[in-house]
Amino acid sequence: MLNTAAKPLVKLVERYLPDPYIFVLLLSIVVFAAAVLFEQQSPLAVIGYWGDGFWGLLSFSMQMLLVLVTGFMLASTPLVTGILNRLATLAKSAGQAIILVTVVSLIASWLNWGFGLVVGALFAKALARRIKVDYRLLVASAYSGFVVWHGGLAGSIPLTIATPGHFSEVLIGVISTSNTIFAGFNLLLVALLFVAIPLVNYLMLPKAGDSVYVDRAKLQDTPPAQSGNARPADKLENSLLLALLVGLAGIAYLVQYFAKGGSLNLNIVNFLFLFLAIVLHGTPRRLLHSLQQAIQGGAGIVIQFPFYAGIMGIMLQSGLAQSMSQWFVSFASVESLPFWSFISAGIVNIFVPSGGGQWAVQAPVMLPAALELGADV
Repeated sequence: MLNTAAKPLVKLVERYLPDPYIFVLLLSIVVFAAAVLFEQQSPLAVIGYWGDGFWGLLSFSMQMLLVLVTGFMLASTPLVTGILNRLATLAKSAGQAIILVTVVSLIASWLNWGFGLVVGALFAKALARRIKVDYRLLVASAYSGFVVWHGGLAGSIPLTIATPGHFSEVLIGVISTSNTIFAGFNLLLVALLFVAIPLVNYLMLPKAGDSVYVDRAKLQDTPPAQSGNARPADKLENSLLLALLVGLAGIAYLVQYFAKGGSLNLNIVNFLFLFLAIVLHGTPRRLLHSLQQAIQGGAGIVIQFPFYAGIMGIMLQSGLAQSMSQWFVSFASVESLPFWSFISAGIVNIFVPSGGGQWAVQAPVMLPAALELGADV
């Protein structure tokens, strides 16, 4: 039933959903027009707000990029890929493969969304090499675990507001992850998703006659080209000792940091995944090979986040964000504002498919509304 219901939605998305970069261009135009029409700002003034704000999120953009890159590098280490290959032997049927890839993806995405994206893809390939299962649903299930990422250890918004110096600190201060990621309501929602998502994916499993299978020969991984140690530079790039000295120093810093009572924030999570990747890859060359693959997936962050910053600049400087906040205040209450925040977040997320980017656009609107109503930020 779910498989049948999903078919028209798949066709709709394939035909009409453009790249997120197109959305950020369109959203920039919409916000520009809104500032001119509703805030009576001159076009030249709005262009000034946009340009002045364009580079306002460089630090935040780099943090978001590192979440993806460090997660990818850790997921591609020999230790992690070996564990995934061994886990793949547990599945004995197509249904078991769907459930297993979903659960593993959920766990990995809760730890780090960049890690989860890569682990899900690698595990789907490992399962498809062993089990005859609809490859479309297998891949979709591998990415469905991504649903929990923002309630996990690398959630952009909770980690950002737990990091001193974040761009909304003047409004809400620094909020510990004990009030967000590790709050009881969040942990309960995550637990429910761990039950619901594997079940839904299992129920979407098509009949054998409707399934699409992949040629297993196309799923064989090509190992990176090996080079010798003919040059002194080669010896350094293949040095296990060099990587371990620096990697273990990073791990030692983290042990010291948490021993002193330090808490999770965006910088610490990125630091943790980076130095685990350095240690587990073993040599600088293997780490750099993984980095070259990882950085390709970060292109969207690099090009889109400056536009999000420009949009935020227009909204703040033109008065548009304040007007939108007042609009929410006009009909929302302390009790209903979280609901309206949730609904508006869903709408914004269609056009800004990024937790960090969404926060840059939505925070200037929702936070002043919450403060004026006296709601719990």
